[in-house]
Amino acid sequence: GPNPTATAGFAANTTGASVTIAVGGTLLPLPSAQLLSADITASGGNTVFTINTAGRYRLSYHVNTTLALLMGTRLRINGVNNVASTISPILSLSNFSSEIEIDLGAGATVSLQMYPALLAGVAVLLSGGVGASLMIIRLS
Repeated sequence: GPNPTATAGFAANTTGASVTIAVGGTLLPLPSAQLLSADITASGGNTVFTINTAGRYRLSYHVNTTLALLMGTRLRINGVNNVASTISPILSLSNFSSEIEIDLGAGATVSLQMYPALLAGVAVLLSGGVGASLMIIRLS
């Protein structure tokens, strides 16, 4: 039968990028290492990933910064913040990770966002390793 995990994708940022995090949140670019099946496409800025096959998906992300920050992370699905994937710390962190299982329709979009707890700021992603990554795997 068909192999559902043939729809899968991985994208990362390993450049040590400095990202200005706006009050409403900023999508993290993931241009460095991309392995995307033919039915997952990345936007020009490598911040929005479109999934063109409907199904149940496992989405996971990691964000690693050079300094502990009072910021949060979350997935945005079809432009809406996903509460189940949100890391909203009350203390500064330098490592963020989450994973969810979710049903997505054809044409769904997924993005990784960092947002400040109170004030805008700058996050410096780790370089020479995974500063930020997103994994997309279709389960069924």
